[in-house]
Amino acid sequence: MGRIVVSLVEWRSGGVGRLGRDNGAGGDGGHCGNRDCVVASLCCGTPSAGFRVARGDSEEGGFRSIISCSDAGSMALYGESCTGYSIDWNQGETVSLAGRSLSVKKAWLALADGKIFEGRALGFEGETVGEVVFNTAMTGYQEVLTDPSYKGQIITMTSPHIGNYGMTPEDNESRRIWAEGFIVKEASSLASNWRSRQLVQDYLHEAKIVGIEGLDTRALTRHLREQGSQQGLITHVDGDPLRMVEKAQAAPSIIGRDLAGAVTCGRAYRWTEGSGKWEPLHGDKPPAHAARRWHVVAYDFGMKLNILRRLVDVGCDVTVVPASTTVTQVEALKPDGIFLSNGPGDPEGVPYAIETMRQLVGRRPIFGICLGHQILGLALGFKTYKLKFGHHGANHPVMDLRTKRVEITSQNHNFAVEAACPISAIPDRPPVVDTSFGQVVITHLSLNDHSIEGLACVDRPVFSVQYHPEASPGPHDSAYLFTEFAKLMEKQHE
Repeated sequence: MGRIVVSLVEWRSGGVGRLGRDNGAGGDGGHCGNRDCVVASLCCGTPSAGFRVARGDSEEGGFRSIISCSDAGSMALYGESCTGYSIDWNQGETVSLAGRSLSVKKAWLALADGKIFEGRALGFEGETVGEVVFNTAMTGYQEVLTDPSYKGQIITMTSPHIGNYGMTPEDNESRRIWAEGFIVKEASSLASNWRSRQLVQDYLHEAKIVGIEGLDTRALTRHLREQGSQQGLITHVDGDPLRMVEKAQAAPSIIGRDLAGAVTCGRAYRWTEGSGKWEPLHGDKPPAHAARRWHVVAYDFGMKLNILRRLVDVGCDVTVVPASTTVTQVEALKPDGIFLSNGPGDPEGVPYAIETMRQLVGRRPIFGICLGHQILGLALGFKTYKLKFGHHGANHPVMDLRTKRVEITSQNHNFAVEAACPISAIPDRPPVVDTSFGQVVITHLSLNDHSIEGLACVDRPVFSVQYHPEASPGPHDSAYLFTEFAKLMEKQHE
């Protein structure tokens, strides 16, 4: 990479100004939130994202570019106030600017198979390991980050520009970020949303999540599709290729681990909040003739908050219980129905939950999603297996084999329920499997890889789906399933 000269032209503060590109020597400065901005010119072409200013007390902040330049031109930077002089910058060096340093912090992603990607530091400075997966959702990055199902994983967003609409506390799907790391092509330095309270990079830094931006996420995604999801390392502190790969290879696998136990609630609690004004326009409604509200015990294997809201929307009073809750404890709560939530990792890593479900099948109506679907499948006698690169995104087509209706679904899982005989094409009628609990129908199938996406017992009030009917993020095609659960509970009380 050649030598780069950044000449600071003008600094302005106060008032709401326009941040923009100016091909002349000067340009517009202005104010962006609480940050002053400066216009600078750039030559000898380089991607302009990734500038940060480090103060003498080692606190990092400000100075991220907002416009990428090609061969030459001007760009706008924002940061803490400083005076401007011409500076020279070489890759890997730090240069002074009015008593402060301006630099691009390198970062690396190393995969267990030896593949290494170079980029720029994002979020909290440090190192992190986890299974590297990719998510194809175009929006919903905050909901993705706070989905407990990502415990043990490093998320790659395939959408190239992340952070456009900032971060909003109301959009969290749990109490914290559970992902081990975050990979994006470019983290936006501006948040164009009246609800935004924070930039994505500040949000990650505050949560102490190590991330990386500026690498080729398309190449990374292709590599993961071809070679499979695998353990990886993001580091801002150790650029030695051999050590990076060794650390990635030494990272713990998610196979066989009880990750649900790490994300579940510590004790039971009641939930009463519905979706309110955010309820889907074509979402669920309580059955018009429902004479009562239904008490649902919801197992928290990694519960997303929007699941609880949707249950309330269809007339349920919800008691959330830890993943290890016993049959005796459930029966003492006298529920009308039992819900099994989503969660991270390998369903075979929670044998206690599988055994509990074996005992509960047939006692109460049961509805399971995601990890809950897999746990229920194992309890019914099916097997599970690890997908090559998992299903992560908000655009997965699924067919209801009973009606041939196709739903676009939100998904996030690395394991799937296995059929005794592989399904290689859409069957004429739903396959039926004989189990110790009677016949079980395979109700839904993925149109991407023909993996099982839904099960239902013929003679017992039990059903499950692999995907997320609560969406958040994602389409609302499957919202009706919460109403189906309410109807199932109502039928049991007729």
